[in-house]
Amino acid sequence: MAAAQGRFSDGADGMDSAEDSSVPLPFRRAVEGLKKARLRSGIEIDPTKPPQRLAPYAYALEAAVVDDEDDLADGRLILLHDPSGHDAWHGTFRLVTLVRAELEPEMAADPLLPEVCWSWLTGALDARGLTYGEASGTVTMAGSHYFGGLSERRPATQIEIRASWTPREGVGGVPDTAAHLSAWCDLLCQIAGLPPAGPVDTGVVSLPQRRGPHHP
Repeated sequence: MAAAQGRFSDGADGMDSAEDSSVPLPFRRAVEGLKKARLRSGIEIDPTKPPQRLAPYAYALEAAVVDDEDDLADGRLILLHDPSGHDAWHGTFRLVTLVRAELEPEMAADPLLPEVCWSWLTGALDARGLTYGEASGTVTMAGSHYFGGLSERRPATQIEIRASWTPREGVGGVPDTAAHLSAWCDLLCQIAGLPPAGPVDTGVVSLPQRRGPHHP
C-alpha cells in the first residue's frame, strides 16, 4: 500500500501554506486527509499545481496506474473549497476529476461502454459507503489512426471520464477526503483493467488489462 503524499497549496497563489492560519481550518483538514490516505500498490500519486479560478481554495493530485514501465491509466483529482458555499455544489467542497485510459479494440466497440464507465465512478463511491450529491460529468471516446512514419501502430481508442461531485461534510464541516481519494483510485484501477483488490463483484464489468505503453 502506498501513502498519498503531497504538498498543501491554496487556490489564491499556489504556494505551500500548510501552516497559514488564513487558510480555513476545514480545508486544511480536508487536505490532510488526502495526504494520509493509504492506497493500493501500483498507483503513483503526486501533487500538482491546482487551478486558480474555480474556487477560493484548491488542491490537486495527479496519479497513474503503473505496470512495470507502462502507464495503464492516469488522471487528476482536484479538491475545491468555497467557505461561502456554492449554489451549484450544494455545499462548500467539490471534487473534480479527469481519468483516462487506452482501450482494447473489443471494448471500444461496445455501445454501452460510456454508461458502464460512469457506473464505475458512482459504484466506487457507493462501495465505500460515501454520501455525495450533484454528481455530473461526461464519458468520451476518441479514436486515433496512424499514418506515415507511425503507420505500424495499430488504431487506438482512448476513454476519458470527466466528473465532479459534492462530498458530504462531516464533523467540523470536513468531508472524508481519504475515503473519496481511495474510491477515486478504485475507479482509476478499474478503467486500467486491473482486477479488484478485494472480493470480486460479479455484477461489475471490467476492462481487459491493456498491454503496451499509454500515449496520452
